Amino acid sequence: MYFFLLAIIYVAFISLGLPDALLGSAWPSMHQYLNVPVSYAGIVTIIIAAGTVISSLKSDYLTRKYGTGLITACSVALTACALFGFSISQSFFVLCLFAIPYGLGAGAVDAGINNYVALHYKSSHMNWLHSFWGVGASIGPYIMAFALINFNSWNGGYRIVSIIQIILTCFLFITIPLWKKKEHTSKEETEILSLKQILKVKGVILILITFFCCCAFEHTAGIWATTYLTNHYGIDPNIAASYGAYVYLGITGGRFACGFFSNKVGYKTLVRGSLVVMLVGTILINIQALCLLGLIIVGVGVSPVFPAIIHYTPINFEAKYSGAIIGIEMASAYVGIIAAPAIFGFISEHLSIGIYPFYLGMLVLLMVIFSETFNKVIS
Repeated sequence: MYFFLLAIIYVAFISLGLPDALLGSAWPSMHQYLNVPVSYAGIVTIIIAAGTVISSLKSDYLTRKYGTGLITACSVALTACALFGFSISQSFFVLCLFAIPYGLGAGAVDAGINNYVALHYKSSHMNWLHSFWGVGASIGPYIMAFALINFNSWNGGYRIVSIIQIILTCFLFITIPLWKKKEHTSKEETEILSLKQILKVKGVILILITFFCCCAFEHTAGIWATTYLTNHYGIDPNIAASYGAYVYLGITGGRFACGFFSNKVGYKTLVRGSLVVMLVGTILINIQALCLLGLIIVGVGVSPVFPAIIHYTPINFEAKYSGAIIGIEMASAYVGIIAAPAIFGFISEHLSIGIYPFYLGMLVLLMVIFSETFNKVIS
């Protein structure tokens, strides 16, 4: 049962990753179809991420009351409905309306499953879990590219992914009893904290800022990669849509590889090494001949940071507080997802899309500052 439930969790994270890269891959075509500026991708991202922030903050309460299994199944179902709504959207306003349930569905399942794995499984499983998110995120752009090339329709890409999500939802509802058996044994080990109490815990604010920068980097890199390749290097949008998956391929491969040694490497070493690789990747993106390699390296570099911060939360802090702290960590991450891509969209429209690698480099430097400060505080 231990490994069967783990397989179910992996499937759930594939479903979580599937739609994440669709917007970036489809946007060069979508904004023309919807007759809106290229920077409006930031508005959609803001709405989605705002929903995830709200549901992440409520995830600890929801999973305690209804269980991780039921919340996961319902959240994936909500996401599936939202993606189908994307596929039938004929205006930017309607797209924004469906972005609301999309965000609400993603936040609860993300925070709930991350806490579940942090408490019940090893560091290697946390990396492989997020590697499976990368599997979904990597497949997404290829599905979109297939729809654009064969049907000349971004709507078709969203429709395909919504159908996959519906199938996964049915599977998750069938397996709900398996989650309940394991959760029942650990309810007494956790403790409810208010937001004010969480922020007073030593080091929490520093890790929240680090997490903010990590997800700001990851999602800015993924969402704007296709637009950068199209507008800066002149690559055809239909072809660039699949190239946009390179960041997520790097993330997937990096997390899969880290799963084999993350149990032996400490938190500090893992994060420091990741930051160096991320910086190298941002430099290569600025060189046309090496740009695609740079996108992969950027993905490989950032890949272990998210799982490491989540998995070490019960270790860096107290395990009984992990549900509440991971919930606010996820909220902080999604604030980064809200702010960073949107800010980049605004800046690039007024300056140049060519600032893409420099913007990513700035986020890496901020991560260095706050992660090292956190290391000193908890040591």
